[in-house]
Amino acid sequence: MPTAHDAWPVVLVCMPFMDDRRPSLQAGLLAALARAEGFPARTLHANLDFAAGIGVETYRTLAGRPGQLAGDWLFSLEAFGPAAPDPRGDYLDLCADDLAREHGIPADRLRERLLRIRQREVPAYLDALADAPFWQDTQVVGFTSTFQQNTASIALARRLRQRHPHLFTVFGGANFDAPMGPELVRTVDCVDAAVIGEADTAFPHLLRTLATGGDLGSVPALARRVDGKVVTGPPAPPTRNLDDLPMPDYDEYFRRAENLGLLPRTASRAVHLPVETARGCWWGAKHHCTFCGLNAQTMNFRSKSGPRVLDELAHLARRYRSFRFEAVDNILDMRYFRTLFPALVESEASYDLFHEVKANLARAQIELLATAGVTRIQPGIESLSTRVLSLMRKGVTVAQNVNLLRWARHYGIEVDWNLLWGFPGERPEDCSAQAALMPHLWHLTPPGDAGRLAMQRFSPLFTDREGILRDLRPAPPYRYVYPADTDLDRVAYFFSYRLDGALPDDAYAGLRTAVTDWQEAWSDSGAPPVLEYRRAPHYVQIHDSRRSDGAGTHVFEGTAADLYLACCDRPVTADAVRARLGPREPADDVRRVLDTFTEAGLVLRDGPRYLALAVPAARH
Repeated sequence: MPTAHDAWPVVLVCMPFMDDRRPSLQAGLLAALARAEGFPARTLHANLDFAAGIGVETYRTLAGRPGQLAGDWLFSLEAFGPAAPDPRGDYLDLCADDLAREHGIPADRLRERLLRIRQREVPAYLDALADAPFWQDTQVVGFTSTFQQNTASIALARRLRQRHPHLFTVFGGANFDAPMGPELVRTVDCVDAAVIGEADTAFPHLLRTLATGGDLGSVPALARRVDGKVVTGPPAPPTRNLDDLPMPDYDEYFRRAENLGLLPRTASRAVHLPVETARGCWWGAKHHCTFCGLNAQTMNFRSKSGPRVLDELAHLARRYRSFRFEAVDNILDMRYFRTLFPALVESEASYDLFHEVKANLARAQIELLATAGVTRIQPGIESLSTRVLSLMRKGVTVAQNVNLLRWARHYGIEVDWNLLWGFPGERPEDCSAQAALMPHLWHLTPPGDAGRLAMQRFSPLFTDREGILRDLRPAPPYRYVYPADTDLDRVAYFFSYRLDGALPDDAYAGLRTAVTDWQEAWSDSGAPPVLEYRRAPHYVQIHDSRRSDGAGTHVFEGTAADLYLACCDRPVTADAVRARLGPREPADDVRRVLDTFTEAGLVLRDGPRYLALAVPAARH
């Protein structure tokens, strides 16, 4: 039987520059929540149309560097019209050279291409979207915005307002956390309202209120303009039981991607499906990493139960014909080592999983991840200096970071990690020690990127900046994107800065060179270097191909072999090694042998702890 809700169709839109290779979890979840309330709801992955139009390679290059704001700049003219700050394209003087290097084409050709996209292809793309017939029957259009989705979303909302003035436009996502969202509500007329924070409760409440003509002031966390001022409803309680959330709906993404030729029409799909198993960060709730700007007001950690995650993976795999999953969580729930991963092993499911983890995992935990189908992790390594890791408040040591890299390599898990520097309190010797260590780690996965930390809103370095930060201001690209009446201090997520107590750029030259050498060691040859050991009782052979000038085999017998094997599983002290071997070995002799291993580049010494660097040659 029709209800009042049936007369309020809803469209959830995902605009450029979200990654075209996966559906939007936010749009898929909100559409499912709206349907659960009886509202006709659909998603619109409009980012796919743009990716197909300009070419996926160009699209992904622009999407891959959110701090450059190239994607936002492309849509700024259509988003803000005469108020747009850069009609001539002066932005390209700032960023064209960097973008050209990433594209691998001359800067002048890139400038021509981007200007053509901005002046011709963007308007045509928006016109085609706004001319779609379903807008006439739609009542509410919601835009989810993270990183470079603001201006594309505003540009479409502006066109829709001109052609379909009955539409109510609501925005949300990480870009609309306070104070960013309220400032955009204040300055952008086509934004009727914005949900600040999690929308699981607020969005269905908003739809019910609109459908019944109720008071919008009762909607939690809803920012809107009232008498020329922005007012925000009472805070929305965070979702406590994530098991109560519906399964996300990705149907439209796959239909659209296949129709546009971005995905083949095959029986199986290679898409990494986004899956949410937790929100917040249990480590950040205790010790927020100083550089991290994630979670804003939603640091409180919550997770789905193991059985619910199993059900969700099975449902999504069957419905979308893909066994690949990418958890969007900031950190892995450690209880999953008891509740989820053993059940995945028992189920014999053939999943290919990605998770963000903390780097202090033990060998047995990494082995369980691999057995359960986790093929890629992001452990947040960030540094190879225990002292610098302490400055970051990471709660791990360099030995733990290296040990994770070792066992991930052994069990065939790919590791995504970056190296950061530029923290207050760093010393030149911190840099030189990391640079000296890196040649001994060439058999392990190198960092994907390395450089000075980016200053992000909501990070402790940003929020506790008094007395530390100097010349803090929105990153330069923002002034080429947003109109003059926009308070960039409130809208920006990335900032330029000077940090008291940080070393100058030239202090990191040796570290930067060491990273490049390590990366080239993996890219220049058919197989990466190895440092692997084979063992028999009281006997160890270590094959070393980390450097061509030092390749060879190390052989240890008797006590020396036992000492090496004693520090293979995890970082241990010399006293712990001696206790394992028995008191027959004098303590000074144990330390002397371990220090000899360290000098040979076969063991890492981190304070009082020692860690063997070689990994087992045999797969278990």
